[in-house]
Amino acid sequence: MARRRADVRREEILRAASDAVARLGFARTRVADVAAELGISPALVFYHFETKDRLLSEAFTFAAERDMQRLERAVSGPGSSVSRLRAVLRLYAPSGLAPGWTLDIEAWAEALRSPEIREASRRLDRQWRAGIERIIADGAQGGEFRAEDPRQSAQRIAAMLDGLAVATQVRRSLPRSQAARWAAEHAARELGLPVAALGPQAADRAGPRGAGNPRAAGGV
Repeated sequence: MARRRADVRREEILRAASDAVARLGFARTRVADVAAELGISPALVFYHFETKDRLLSEAFTFAAERDMQRLERAVSGPGSSVSRLRAVLRLYAPSGLAPGWTLDIEAWAEALRSPEIREASRRLDRQWRAGIERIIADGAQGGEFRAEDPRQSAQRIAAMLDGLAVATQVRRSLPRSQAARWAAEHAARELGLPVAALGPQAADRAGPRGAGNPRAAGGV
């Protein structure tokens, strides 16, 4: 393959790197793999990113940005706090081989060895928890939820979702449909709601509000 010009943008490199990680995993992805995908030299990749860890941590953040945009739309969207939380739970929940969870779980493993990827993973986790906390705080203030400490409630809900992700994505010991039910039931109990309030049946009953869910617009 002929070498491309040296004006390849950082965004192109990040996109190629995130694709390579989704395909190969963090540990097996080499700078040479990313360079070959773009038809450029590894030296050009290092010109933009001083180290492999820097490249992969920024590629992880780049890949997660779309999920963060969807999260913000769900958190800030119209409807009740219950309907907004339902949308966030469906967005956060493990979704098979979707790139978001594949990269996230890869990052959890690599974070044990790479401080840069560990910090990128922590930053993403903080954004998810903060989004859930915002909805819970709104719901508690408006009388929809019972939550003395929205931050603690958000942490417990997010931790449950992370555990379910490991069961469904890594160990494959739990069907995704069951995981989704348990996540909804756990969040409902945490917030003093009827057990079925956050499940898929509740979303069906909600009618047009379901259109506000990021997945309804073709999300992951």
